[in-house]
Amino acid sequence: MARNDVRPIIKLRSTAGTGYTYVTRKNRRNDPDRMVLRKFDPVVRRHVEFREER
Repeated sequence: MARNDVRPIIKLRSTAGTGYTYVTRKNRRNDPDRMVLRKFDPVVRRHVEFREER
């Protein structure tokens, strides 16, 4: 199906070193590079950058 081609499931891992991850989808046509989002890490209880890992 075309569901997995354009919008793959990715993991966003915390850069704080806690090992916390978010799982989401991204549009590969709009964001061909690896995503970096600033999200809340409940382990360190603050917002940190989350980087895409495959």
